[in-house]
Amino acid sequence: MPISFDVESVFRVLPPSSETVGHGLTIETVTPYLKDYDAFAEERPTAWPFRFDVSNWGFFAAFENGRRIGGAVVAWNTPGVEMLEGRHDLACLWDIRVQPDRLGAGAGTMLFEHAAGWSRGKGCKQLKIETQNVNVPACRFYEKRGCTLREVNPNAYPPELNEIQLLWYLEL
Repeated sequence: MPISFDVESVFRVLPPSSETVGHGLTIETVTPYLKDYDAFAEERPTAWPFRFDVSNWGFFAAFENGRRIGGAVVAWNTPGVEMLEGRHDLACLWDIRVQPDRLGAGAGTMLFEHAAGWSRGKGCKQLKIETQNVNVPACRFYEKRGCTLREVNPNAYPPELNEIQLLWYLEL
């Protein structure tokens, strides 16, 4: 299942000021290009068990008429996963993807809700989600589901990617 999309706009991050609360985001149109999160072999789902102990992770799938149309993965209680900050009351939405022809049909929302419920069941107080300023649809998706942008890290990725890390949190 692909996790690529066309980038047609990006969020530019404005520093906090007296006129904004926290970081302000503005939309900027860019020359379209394809972003593929699976372009790096070490980041693909098949590589995760070789990089991490996934025995505490939650794996979810969405089906429609017997066809798999989406999936989500939540990391929890896993040493070596920096996104978890060494906390047992924090889970991380590691991956969520929906077949392109099923975007907007509700599978992503269902997967997100199951991921949040599973995390709550593990005693987590927060669900942390990483995305980038080039993934405007994902940012809007998380915001619509009650997530709050808490961290903006302009130097999280190699400079040649020209991306800014955005960390969203959902209070559970």
